[in-house]
Amino acid sequence: MEIKNARFVISNTDVAKCPDAGLPEYAFIGRSNVGKSSLINMLTNHKGLAMTSSMPGKTQLINHFIINDEWYLVDLPGYGYAQRGKEGREKIRRIIDSYIENRMQMTCLFVLIDCRHEPQKIDMEFMQWLGENGVPFCMVFTKADKLGVVRLRENIEAYKERMLEAWEELPPIFVTSSENKTGRTELLDYIETINKSLK
Repeated sequence: MEIKNARFVISNTDVAKCPDAGLPEYAFIGRSNVGKSSLINMLTNHKGLAMTSSMPGKTQLINHFIINDEWYLVDLPGYGYAQRGKEGREKIRRIIDSYIENRMQMTCLFVLIDCRHEPQKIDMEFMQWLGENGVPFCMVFTKADKLGVVRLRENIEAYKERMLEAWEELPPIFVTSSENKTGRTELLDYIETINKSLK
């Protein structure tokens, strides 16, 4: 898929105020500081589309971007940012849950995972919740350029093993790097395949 144009449409905290064009939506989510904004900018070839920040927990809204006037890319708030405090985390969780559970247009959720770490409890629990609620999702490993090939493979295998303790089969898995555009073609082709099947 070639991205011809990408533009910001709306930010809000209320799923009822999301665009009602009826187009498919692909949402991106992950723990704070997982590299979500950088990945979105890399995918769209648009350096400043999603606001990147060295400060975790920057995204606190549901952000819609229209891509090629055909589908929406949705930037969801990061989960589990400790310094937000319990009340703040609860508020963000409600925004995330409301979107995932009620947004009929959401076609697939891309769960971003920092490949540098061993399986994190918060990621495992979040994916378990998605599975229990029948939410279609993919695992997207970020920051692949930060590890050597062997270590990268070991970390991803560790996640697969942990997943297979509870899952009969694994969701689609992508390995990405915003720095060198690893995984860009594969992710966009995956979205394009789904879009074609929906037509």
